[in-house]
Amino acid sequence: MVFSSPLTRLAPGVLLCAGLTLLALALQRVEEAAIGFPYVEALVLAILLGTLVRTFWNPGPAWREGIAFSAKTLLEVAVFLLGASVSFGLIASAGLGLLVGIAATVAIVILASYGVGRLLGLPRRMAVLIACGNSICGNSAIAAVAPVIGAKPDEVASSIAFTAVLGVIVVLALPLLVPLLTLTETQYGVVAGLTVYAVPQVLAATVPVGPVAVQIGTVVKLVRVLMLGPVVVVMALLAPRISGQGGGAAAVAKQGIGRFVPWFIAGFLLLAGLRSLGLIPDAMTGPVNVVARFLTIVSMAALGLGVDVRVLGRVGPAVVAAVTVSLLLLVAISLGLVRLLQVS
Repeated sequence: MVFSSPLTRLAPGVLLCAGLTLLALALQRVEEAAIGFPYVEALVLAILLGTLVRTFWNPGPAWREGIAFSAKTLLEVAVFLLGASVSFGLIASAGLGLLVGIAATVAIVILASYGVGRLLGLPRRMAVLIACGNSICGNSAIAAVAPVIGAKPDEVASSIAFTAVLGVIVVLALPLLVPLLTLTETQYGVVAGLTVYAVPQVLAATVPVGPVAVQIGTVVKLVRVLMLGPVVVVMALLAPRISGQGGGAAAVAKQGIGRFVPWFIAGFLLLAGLRSLGLIPDAMTGPVNVVARFLTIVSMAALGLGVDVRVLGRVGPAVVAAVTVSLLLLVAISLGLVRLLQVS
């Protein structure tokens, strides 16, 4: 009898996902060289490449264990490592009023977006993914929430794909609000930080407006990203109900909160705490972020390899509608927050 080690069993699938990741990164470099900015980031390209491969070839048993490991475990490691780049001191720099406003905006949009998704007939898990993606940080939020609520690869891939498309549209269209609504640089920075998905996209959306918009938008966006930790913990507590298996608060009380908080979220918060205390030096955050990003892209390639495009076709219209309505709601609430706080 031949015994295979875990490394031998995982290697084919992991190497396949890593290869697709390198190709996605290369394509992103081509975009940057051609147009100066990656409108379709490597994370999304990895999903598309994985889906393309899956369309023409269904990986056999020799590949599946490594693909599953890449989609789940490597993604959890990536989320854990992201905590090293988060400093709770950033919260204080934003100001109490704006901090409360950001938290309220995220909470309201998550609830409203989930409601819209359910009204449009989306499954609970997909409605949650779209709500969290639009409300916090797009692809990264979807990727972080997915393993917590047990989302299927089809649900994750379709949520990221349609959210990514609208994310590009937002970057291109958002600066038009400045002349239309006579926004100041500070006001626009707040709106951009609250609505644009990724930090690089915030830069792309604010640079044409001015340096003040860039600074404000980046700070607001980073504070918004900090909401990912608490939101994922809440989703972990609600996971049994979201998956339709019952549970909720009663199950938490019975089994203990530790049972419902994933190790990588606890680790994320621990690293963020160490970073805030200055125990993780600045020189380490860059390399750690590079590793976390690479692992995230690997996991997205793995998710793409598990996607059935026929399922994407069936849920497409409802997902597009849910993402669009959610995004418009987010923009409206962000503008309302600027007026309410009398940002000038």
